[in-house]
Amino acid sequence: MHKNCFSQIGLILALVGSAHGAEPAAQVLPSDPARQLREYRDFAAGRDGDVSRGRDLFNDEQRAACVKCHSVDGSSSKAGPDLFAAGEKFPRRELIRAVLEPSAEIAIGYGTTIVETKSGEELRGILKESTAEALDLIGADGKHVRIATREIKEQRGSTVSLMPEGLQSGISRQEFTDIIEYLVTLKQPQSALTSNRGMPTEIQELAKPISVRPFFMEELRFPHAFVQKPGDIRSGLVWFEPLPGVSNTFVAVHQTGKIWLMEKHAPSDVKTLFADAARDIFNERGPNGLLGMAFHPKFPENRKYYLKHQVLEEGKIVTTVVERQASPDLRTDSGQPSRRLWKVASTTQDHSGGCIRFGPDGFLYIAMGDTGPQQDPQGHGQDLTTHLGKILRIDVDHFDAGLPYSIPSDNPFRGRSDALPEIWASGFREPWRFSFDPITRDLWVGDVGQDRVEEVAIVRRGENHGWNVYEGFEPFSNRYRKEGAAYVPPVFAYKRKYGNSITGGYVYRGDKRSSFYGVYICGDYTSHRIFGLKQEERALQVVRQIGTAPQGIAAFAEDEQGNLYVVGYEGMVYQLDFSDTVFEALPAASAAASR
Repeated sequence: MHKNCFSQIGLILALVGSAHGAEPAAQVLPSDPARQLREYRDFAAGRDGDVSRGRDLFNDEQRAACVKCHSVDGSSSKAGPDLFAAGEKFPRRELIRAVLEPSAEIAIGYGTTIVETKSGEELRGILKESTAEALDLIGADGKHVRIATREIKEQRGSTVSLMPEGLQSGISRQEFTDIIEYLVTLKQPQSALTSNRGMPTEIQELAKPISVRPFFMEELRFPHAFVQKPGDIRSGLVWFEPLPGVSNTFVAVHQTGKIWLMEKHAPSDVKTLFADAARDIFNERGPNGLLGMAFHPKFPENRKYYLKHQVLEEGKIVTTVVERQASPDLRTDSGQPSRRLWKVASTTQDHSGGCIRFGPDGFLYIAMGDTGPQQDPQGHGQDLTTHLGKILRIDVDHFDAGLPYSIPSDNPFRGRSDALPEIWASGFREPWRFSFDPITRDLWVGDVGQDRVEEVAIVRRGENHGWNVYEGFEPFSNRYRKEGAAYVPPVFAYKRKYGNSITGGYVYRGDKRSSFYGVYICGDYTSHRIFGLKQEERALQVVRQIGTAPQGIAAFAEDEQGNLYVVGYEGMVYQLDFSDTVFEALPAASAAASR
């Protein structure tokens, strides 16, 4: 959120620059900025601009100066987000808002980092690289500054965009509209990606979409959890699943750390507080907070459950997994302190993964992202000496010497001196939700892409899924490519025209008579599209857009009967109804060469 992820995952624009034009702007007094924003927004939304003039302004370093901070070739080589396919990712009104209100939604990985040195100097920029020796910041002027770690007194994030407010003040409303028109034309060219069976050029929609129906009639949003400030994303609904051992009862998890018990009874739904872990959770900047929850397979007997969340330690964001215990009636937390099982420090506030889950083998699996910066410059996904960019697997019921858990005997890297034993698979950027097919036991993972595609993979023991050597089916970088390494391609990938933040889902195993039985269901957080796909031996056979969610898709959920649900980040839970629709299994696009 999605993914991560969440609401900031969607916005790619944070245009940086200053405008000093000769042409007069709208006749609005400087003391009335709200009116000026409204007039520029309405003007650009209501008419077409001139693409050629917009391109010239974009590239004019003395006026709009967008080109100083934004590339448009997919290289992501400058301070701001690459606008390679901006017109395909976002509708016109979102592009307008991103330019007029740069701090309202800041693209993941492009938040401002503030560094205070021991000599008293304060530096601001976008973090491009972070090692044990130094940080590399790139400023709004496009210049890189390298700061030795030993010289840093404090490093912190900011909710204020590096882009100053008021880009529109020095240009006319028509010129502003011309720039927006140019951004709308930025599309992902077909030649940018090689055709592949797993990434069809077109994803057809079902003739009759599935029904997406509200499951809980009360929106799961709580005003006391909100902090009203630009870019705040701290209150999203991120997790939802049945409470084991209690019928018709579900648990809803908010990013703030509040966990709610939702009881589905006639004539009305009942909501009570299960646990409040807010004091234990860091949730100030970026898509952080409470990210995942898992119940122990023997929860009705041992009452144990697990949370994945962030804390702040010595100025660094640290992702943790903790064990907690419910009360004897299973309806609330016991109030006993958490037991920390695992932790890893992040490089930035981004890409911390979004899921923990027990596998059919009884072990706990943990999805962890590369934690940035953008493009994974330290190669975390390929580095077996770090947990970043990995799927991990631990045994919470036993203990190895010096550990609060044990390493399963068949973990692929156990006993190796050049790898961490918890690693189950490597090569991930931001694995946002995973699940196990209860029939085949396949582990399905949705991994959020960098600039070009989103991907879904079936992951097996010891595999390397490619990031950042590959993004989807395509080569991305040779910096960390290893001679003789095998990189496993995804089952399915889709281009920016269909969305830009995958949310992994489930293989439908509800009604065996349904044409959807055995279909993997997933979706995109930003476009709200819901996809269904079938595969054989990890080769895509068919994929369809089967419906649309009313809200951003933070997660999917499954109950004990195999029914599937969509978790809307804005606070609603919807049930997917397959009963009145047929999954049209037409062949997928023809294949080109795989890796």
